[in-house]
Amino acid sequence: MNYPNFSSDCKSLLCKHLTKEIFEELKDKKSRYGYTLNRLIKSGLENPDSSIGVYVGDEESYEIFAPLLNPIIQEYHNFTNNHKSDMDPNHLDITNPDPNGEFILSTRIRVGRNLHCFPLGPNIAQRERLIVECMVSDALKSLDGELKGRYYPLLGMDKETQNRLIKDHFLFKEGDRFLESAGLNKEWPEGRGIFHNSNKTFLVWINEEDQLRIISMQKGGDIKEVFSRLSKAVKELEKSLKFAFSQRLGYITSCPTNLGTAMRASVHIKLPKLGKDMQKFQSITQKYDLQIRGVDGEHSQSKDYIYDISNRRRLGITEVEAVKQMTDGVQALIEAEKSL
Repeated sequence: MNYPNFSSDCKSLLCKHLTKEIFEELKDKKSRYGYTLNRLIKSGLENPDSSIGVYVGDEESYEIFAPLLNPIIQEYHNFTNNHKSDMDPNHLDITNPDPNGEFILSTRIRVGRNLHCFPLGPNIAQRERLIVECMVSDALKSLDGELKGRYYPLLGMDKETQNRLIKDHFLFKEGDRFLESAGLNKEWPEGRGIFHNSNKTFLVWINEEDQLRIISMQKGGDIKEVFSRLSKAVKELEKSLKFAFSQRLGYITSCPTNLGTAMRASVHIKLPKLGKDMQKFQSITQKYDLQIRGVDGEHSQSKDYIYDISNRRRLGITEVEAVKQMTDGVQALIEAEKSL
């Protein structure tokens, strides 16, 4: 393997931090699950428009390839100390920023989780993925009350169920080109599936980008209720599943941007006036460290001035702090919209 020739327009953190010296230091290293530098950077090399450019294959790779990964993590998260977690809803002091339902269409909070002592998605073998699916779907069967629901494997799913889940915006599809290059689409759709409760307010994706995407959601802006449901679900699943966690990096994920809380707390919000004044819009989101996306997720555009607003920071900030900051930012956006 030779040092890659990055194009002049490459802006990824991989391009920035993979020096020839670091490349020579890491090119022959390998984790106990066989993950190499070549596989770590493959997606970034095949997709020069990547913003990050790396996908990690197992917990150990965060240590083995630290000379490359640590600067990327430091620049994205602006954090180098040990991470602290706090998912106690009693510590979350917020109110609904849109009690009359004028602006916020829906609220959605998710966390990524991976099982301890298993390779991550880019590096997991077919048999291991099936074991993960079995372990997680069994754990989900034990949930009761409002979390009780049903698991739908993607493999062999009938057309009627498929259409219903697509209509509900539940069904995740085969990964994009970035995930394809990282090896996250192997043996699709085997070993993947979706769980949801009867109220359609709690959802778990199995073996998408991470082994679990645990999601709480509902219409409107009662952010604390959404967070409380998520917290309860994670606590229940931890009774039978051990998640990969590092004192330094928090919850371990395949993409370094999700380290720490592995949380994305978001609202879909309609802001037609701010949408015509993007400078003001972006100044508010930057102040509260928020991301603006289109309603169809990453790399999508806004429709009818409806935006997906979420926390950007995940590492070095607790879950409670992330949700509080997102809520404060959304409140500021609503006040700005009213003033225009």
